[in-house]
Amino acid sequence: MIIIEQRDYHVHTGKLPELVRLYGDEGITIQQEVLGGFVGAFTTDIGALSTYTSMWRYDSFAQREERRAALMARDDWKAFMGKIQPLIHTQQNRILTPTPFSALQ
Repeated sequence: MIIIEQRDYHVHTGKLPELVRLYGDEGITIQQEVLGGFVGAFTTDIGALSTYTSMWRYDSFAQREERRAALMARDDWKAFMGKIQPLIHTQQNRILTPTPFSALQ
């Protein structure tokens, strides 16, 4: 059984383009190398605006913990986090479990 992690970053008004640019230029490559299982990244047009959402697939919660710990240990990721943290207002994470009929299995 897999899990999907949804990570929502609510950024300061007007800072979303900068956050998306930084992820595109630096962050996503590091994440994909360590985390694998990239489902997608999204922004919002309706609802909670100024939000960057990424979704990641893992084979188990234990795999997620292992890969997230490896990501946090990397110096290049720490440097990247130093660039984006001032842009972020709040963060919310959710673990989603696909239904038996979901396309993501």
